[in-house]
Amino acid sequence: MSVKTDPVVKRHDLSMDHHVATCRAELVAVLTTLRNGMPEVLTLQNGRCLPAGPLETEHTSLQRGLRHWVEQQTGFRLGHVEQLYTFGDAALAQQDRLVRISYMALTRDGQTQGGWQSWYNYFPWEDRRTNACLTVLKTIEDRLKGWAGDQPARLERCNQAFGLNGENWNDDAVLERYELLWEAGLVPEAGRETVSQINGQPMLWDHRRILATALSRLRAKIRYTPAVFELVPEEFTLLHLQQAMEALSGRLMHKQNFRRLVQNQQLVEETDRYESGVQGRPARLYRFRRENSENCYLSGAKLPLGEIS
Repeated sequence: MSVKTDPVVKRHDLSMDHHVATCRAELVAVLTTLRNGMPEVLTLQNGRCLPAGPLETEHTSLQRGLRHWVEQQTGFRLGHVEQLYTFGDAALAQQDRLVRISYMALTRDGQTQGGWQSWYNYFPWEDRRTNACLTVLKTIEDRLKGWAGDQPARLERCNQAFGLNGENWNDDAVLERYELLWEAGLVPEAGRETVSQINGQPMLWDHRRILATALSRLRAKIRYTPAVFELVPEEFTLLHLQQAMEALSGRLMHKQNFRRLVQNQQLVEETDRYESGVQGRPARLYRFRRENSENCYLSGAKLPLGEIS
């Protein structure tokens, strides 16, 4: 991020030596798009980190500063933007603390630019649309049981996070699952090289934790807000909309129930156009009706999901 100054916040250390500690702040952008039926995130250094840079001081809000920076650096037009969490990293030096202020942004652009990576390269256990994830989940189950041993509290956490022993799988619990794997030493970021680790591309610093936070937030938002419409084209088929929801949630959905739910809420309206370049009968194109978006409800208990066997 190109700025004139690197903001430094100083605070007085109340310890006996009265050293002055510095706190440096930076913005971290989790920029998400949908491409070829896969949710993707913009990365740097061959997928090893997220775009980040020093906090700009000339903007009246952090969100405006992030939006300006992303659009200026990438040329993408952003849709929904929201702040996630602020993460502190005191590992740089005893008297130096880095604060990362993370944001999630959605875009329809960026389809041809490099640097995009699938969300599921980092969290392969989160894509439950096919049987391919079963091997990863079985490995996770075995290793978590080894870590939990005979400690009931640990076993209960593993069951709840990964839907084991009869517990339900919660799509939104991406961060809880990643942090449990980190605590168990099953991801490289935990720094325990002697422990057998789970497949999944690692990231520098705490960027994979930030990414897990964003995926948790996005999966929650698509349940009760029209966020998915920020990622599909202006005109889309109902099948395309369903596939977008499935890609983001990592779960399969019941086709007829999904269409009924969307249409009963009057979230979309027909156009007089049909999809082109397809074999067979082309499907009608729809557009989002923003005036009916306040009570949007696109997934959850009222929408049966197809379980993988």
